[in-house]
Amino acid sequence: MEPNGHTTLIQAFGQYVSKYVVTMKGDKAETSRELQRFVQWCGPQKVMGDVTPSMIGDYVEKVIGSGTTPQAPERLQAVRQFLTFAHKEKFIERKLAAHVRVRRARPRYGAGTLQETQILLTAEGREELVNELDALKARRPELAEAIRKAAADKDVRENAPLEAAREDSGRVQGRIAEIEQTLNHAVVMDASAIAKSRVVNLGAVVSVMDVSPGRSSSQSADYTVVSASEVKPPEKISNVSPLGKALLGRAVGHEVDVKAPRGMMKYKILGIS
Repeated sequence: MEPNGHTTLIQAFGQYVSKYVVTMKGDKAETSRELQRFVQWCGPQKVMGDVTPSMIGDYVEKVIGSGTTPQAPERLQAVRQFLTFAHKEKFIERKLAAHVRVRRARPRYGAGTLQETQILLTAEGREELVNELDALKARRPELAEAIRKAAADKDVRENAPLEAAREDSGRVQGRIAEIEQTLNHAVVMDASAIAKSRVVNLGAVVSVMDVSPGRSSSQSADYTVVSASEVKPPEKISNVSPLGKALLGRAVGHEVDVKAPRGMMKYKILGIS
């Protein structure tokens, strides 16, 4: 069987959880949390085939930190088992599990345990994620039943319904993990502070006009600048998108240059609310 070059980390994580971490209690819940940290650190949408030994080594160093993390061996064992599963399922060619080693930590200034990154969300964005999470969790019994029925066919080698059911479950579990990771690190922005700000911040609604050279007339457009976790094109734009990044910290009347696929664009800020 050829390696599957299109499986992302979050998809592989979802399939692993659906097969081996079903009850999500006790040690299994901790295994899931550790793998969520690993997936988030590497990048949930990164293709499994792009994970390299050096990346694994860097993660090991992060977990070990300055040597004051007594749970490091247990935490890294969860990652090792996940990578073994990924190799067995042909998500990766190399045996990356062999690179998960607990080494003596080298003293490094500023080094510490794995840092959790805060994710800024609007109140609306957080509510939408919570609702999506509840809906996905409600599907778990249905997905488990679909796998059970498909597995009743003993010829698993050519059991397309079973494979499809597992993939569906993996996608759902992966999305659940992604949302939970986001909510665990979420900080909800103060709506009153956003309203009082005179410059563009996360959560602000910005009215802009395209004033690029050569444009004789243009209509204004309104965008809400949000984190990447709650983007909904076209009305919500990410703070890391070219336009969102250019708008941050700017006030009404400012003009910003944005590199777009069709060339350099210039936008004028008409209003912030």
